Amino acid sequence: MKVIYKITYPNGKIYIGQDITTTLNYFGSANSKLIEKDFTKEEMHDFTIRKEILWESETASNQEVNLMEVGLIKKYESNNPRIGYNQWPKFKMKEEK
Repeated sequence: MKVIYKITYPNGKIYIGQDITTTLNYFGSANSKLIEKDFTKEEMHDFTIRKEILWESETASNQEVNLMEVGLIKKYESNNPRIGYNQWPKFKMKEEK
């Protein structure tokens, strides 16, 4: 089973990633140093994150999984530094109409 998941940190920021092996304890490859900047040492002593499966497929190709991941990163804007920790694709501010 291939999945796209969303990790929610205690500060409400999110990270969206993929797992093509369906490993329960895989929590992605978000930049630890970037995340650590948002928390005090005391906050790191009792730290709870939430992992949600947003999408899953038994038949999708790896390319389809990649496209779904990018689409969900954009949908949730987890690449916006105010919202999440995804650093790719690069976040672009929406133009005002």
